[in-house]
Amino acid sequence: MKKINNLSKTVLVVAGSDPSGGAGIQADLKTLTSFGVYGMTAITALTEQNTNGVFDIFEVPVDFVVKQINCCLSDINATAVKIGMLHSAELISAVFEALYNHNILNNKNINIVLDPVMVAKGGHILLKENAIDALKNFIKIAHPILTPNIPEAEILTGMKINNLKDMKNVGKKLINLGASHVILKGGHMETPRMTDLLVNATEIHSIETLKILTNHTHGTGCTMASALTACLAKSYDIKHSFRIAHKYVNNAIKTSPKFGAGNGPVNHCYNINKISD
Repeated sequence: MKKINNLSKTVLVVAGSDPSGGAGIQADLKTLTSFGVYGMTAITALTEQNTNGVFDIFEVPVDFVVKQINCCLSDINATAVKIGMLHSAELISAVFEALYNHNILNNKNINIVLDPVMVAKGGHILLKENAIDALKNFIKIAHPILTPNIPEAEILTGMKINNLKDMKNVGKKLINLGASHVILKGGHMETPRMTDLLVNATEIHSIETLKILTNHTHGTGCTMASALTACLAKSYDIKHSFRIAHKYVNNAIKTSPKFGAGNGPVNHCYNINKISD
């Protein structure tokens, strides 16, 4: 059995739940566990979804989301914070205030990774239209590490991405919106090779890989962001964290269990050996 180091790093995930286990809170916790990091959650929404798509969303009352955050941060605290599905302007403001009240936003030793979840793979809208400006304001004030895919980056900037040059320009635009770093994921590009970018105010780093032709990519955005957060919680620098997270997701896709009739989940646990009988 692979030995996981004693838990010493903690991550608070603020995100929605996927009952089928491929994305959202479930994917986040599996990923954090595979990295030997202790995960806590504040669930923002319950969803009716599986590999065929999202069919309905039950929004957790905003005050109860805040109570979950307060319970975690007032007791165990967090080495890093990962934020996923924030579906309304009211919720975005409340999460910001909760993190501010616990001195998370002003602590340079605590990274905030924001995965701006907007649209599910099946096309279901996960972010209300009137919340986009609130999300931009959160980025401007909180300066998170931002991990959008191409459609999300296009929504945030109003710019169209057709090629790698466009990706770089949009990455710079997102830095200008207030992000400290941007990891722009290129999986939506219709090319045989895909490129992920790490952008900051002065540099652009890229990782290019051969695209894996598969439908089993459900939850890759959540997984990438959580892998990145786990590495940052363990005090890896952003470039090293980016490389590790990219490799982790790539291998998780390659070893997908191929569950479901639609967009199946990846294998979050490929790097954990089975327990011997």
